[in-house]
Amino acid sequence: MELNFPTAEELTAALQAGEVTSVELTDEAIDRIERDDKAINAICVPDFDRARAAARDADQARARGEDRPLLGVPVTVKECYDIAGLPTTWGMPAYRDHLPAEDAVQVARLRAAGAVVLGKTNVPLGLQDLQSFNELYGTTNNPWDHERTAGGSSGGSAAALAAGFGALSIGTDLAGSLRTPAHFCGVYAHKPTVGLAATRGMVPPDAPAWPIELDLAVAGPMARTARDLSLLLDVMAGPDPLTYGLAYDVALPPARHQRLEDFRVLVLDEHPFLPTGSAVRAGVNRVADALADGGARVERHSPLLPDLAEAATLYTLLLFSGSVARFPVEEYEQLRIQAAGLSADDQSLDAARLRGMVFSHRDWLEVNNRRELHRHGWRRFFAEFDAVVCPITPTPAFPHDHDPDLLQRRIDIDGAEYPFFEQLVWAGLATMPGLPATAVPTGRSAEGLPVGVQLIGPMFEDRTPLRLAELLEQRIGGFQAPR
Repeated sequence: MELNFPTAEELTAALQAGEVTSVELTDEAIDRIERDDKAINAICVPDFDRARAAARDADQARARGEDRPLLGVPVTVKECYDIAGLPTTWGMPAYRDHLPAEDAVQVARLRAAGAVVLGKTNVPLGLQDLQSFNELYGTTNNPWDHERTAGGSSGGSAAALAAGFGALSIGTDLAGSLRTPAHFCGVYAHKPTVGLAATRGMVPPDAPAWPIELDLAVAGPMARTARDLSLLLDVMAGPDPLTYGLAYDVALPPARHQRLEDFRVLVLDEHPFLPTGSAVRAGVNRVADALADGGARVERHSPLLPDLAEAATLYTLLLFSGSVARFPVEEYEQLRIQAAGLSADDQSLDAARLRGMVFSHRDWLEVNNRRELHRHGWRRFFAEFDAVVCPITPTPAFPHDHDPDLLQRRIDIDGAEYPFFEQLVWAGLATMPGLPATAVPTGRSAEGLPVGVQLIGPMFEDRTPLRLAELLEQRIGGFQAPR
């Protein structure tokens, strides 16, 4: 039995049948990391001694008759999550010695489910890039092409999965940080409905680990199959036990349908702010064809769809509204002067970024009200449709670009250059209203790079896009190991 690329579901079955032990799985994963990760650099903080001890404990627990959801399964964790005794830095050198005393709530849930934590995966500086590199831990390379990025900010987790370093990983998503790395590395990820999975302990190292409800950011699962995503989401879902968890339990509704022919899906491959590259458009069309061939109702247009341009603008305003909270007063005042000089007719995303940076509370409340109108629009939309299929970014993984001025970076879409940040518009489509979105692989580009799409579903109906992902996996295939 090859011990690194089977699914978590298969590994659990093998463990239950006594075909393999957790110690064997863990040793095999560690051996693979030590052999292959020098070229990829996905695991930035190994925790192998404690992993081996946890594996021994898991085997002993199983021998006593225990059976937990992830008992004995090796996993990894994004660096931004607190793990007691390991550094949490978010890639910032000033915090290289920051050692949290407690596990993040999601790490605690992994351990309670019996998972064996191999270590932490790499991130960009401050989690603020679509790539994963920083001065402390270096650059994570895409397992398919080491000259290209694995994505960010959960790039280390996606690369680890693609390389066979553990069966599951947990990441976060504010600007596609789960979905983009999954798309770039050919694996699966799920951005849950906002608020579904507690985030305490997923916090910058200079901030206290309080049970704060985040506005846009979520914690979510990553895996090599859609069924494994559901398995891990069941472990992660639920409010913080220090707040809403005192009163509420999670009871997600079942998927709307079990058969592909019962799904009603809107397919999108065009955005008003930038084009979709040919490789990604082909991936979207592969999914659309598979849906239609399977009997699903597939539409390309609907008057019920909320306005994509306004959605991108609202997302940009909200995303950047908190980005300058700790700027020196002098720098903030310069931004205010620049924003005041914008023409009222300037509705570009560059203008939205600048306006968002200097929002007043009154401004934020107005934009939040417009967001609620979009949420209401999505509720009407999902009365007629079950999911949206659309890009995650307009291109497959791009070559490493470490220009520190992100505003000067450009993304190449079929030979034409566009502002780097504008590729976030597709990620923001689900993030702004807080909808669940599942990233699924669709095959490879002409260059041999993975291509993924996202399946956006109704709020708190996370099982619907996850089930659709399973059905698509059966028709078009799923994860393939890098060659």
